[in-house]
Amino acid sequence: MTTSLSDHDAIRQVVARYARGVDRLDADVMKSAYWPEATDDHGVFVGNAMVFCERVVETHKRFAGTMHCNMNHAIEVEGDKASGEIYNVTYLFREEGDVHYIDTWFGRYLDQYEKRAGEWRIIERICVHENTMSQVVDSHMPIDAAKFRHGSADRGTNTPLGY
Repeated sequence: MTTSLSDHDAIRQVVARYARGVDRLDADVMKSAYWPEATDDHGVFVGNAMVFCERVVETHKRFAGTMHCNMNHAIEVEGDKASGEIYNVTYLFREEGDVHYIDTWFGRYLDQYEKRAGEWRIIERICVHENTMSQVVDSHMPIDAAKFRHGSADRGTNTPLGY
């Protein structure tokens, strides 16, 4: 049971690392969640995960920020292979002139994982689209945002977790 629990935790860390890499626009962090020959099917992109990571960093620069929020994560481990289904809500913050938007994506990741030399990574990811919505933000919370770090201020330059 201990091995299974530690495997589950290691797989969850891989998925969290991917989300952090996307939100920080750090392709190296994203890539560290995948095996080099891994595939990713995000609908608009189907192919090698390493190429996908580079593409995401470029395409996501148009957003003021993003938040990939992983929810329920079902994992089945069989030896050095595992399957996972992750519910995800992603918020994408963008500005067009003086208009601010929050785009929201709802979906699931269907993952296949492999453990090699004691390390779990994604070998295949299929992104399942459930729904999207876009909202105009006509006002912000009444707080002094100048006291907080926000947006892309720490993208790619701050790695407090060591990766």
